[in-house]
Amino acid sequence: MNDSKKSDAKATLTVKLVKSIAGTRESHRATVRGLGLRKTGSTSTLEDTPSVRGMINKVSYLVQVLV
Repeated sequence: MNDSKKSDAKATLTVKLVKSIAGTRESHRATVRGLGLRKTGSTSTLEDTPSVRGMINKVSYLVQVLV
């Protein structure tokens, strides 16, 4: 009776670094690295959790969330 495969799947977010981290605060650079982003244009797929959303919100001027 465990046919709920879709409910077992975790929701994900894809984040893309659209601006350079040069000249930004060190804490913002660390947040971008924590999201798994390195160079401008790089993308990372992350689990949709409150902590990840908070990190995205902190550096929202540097990243874009893709659908």
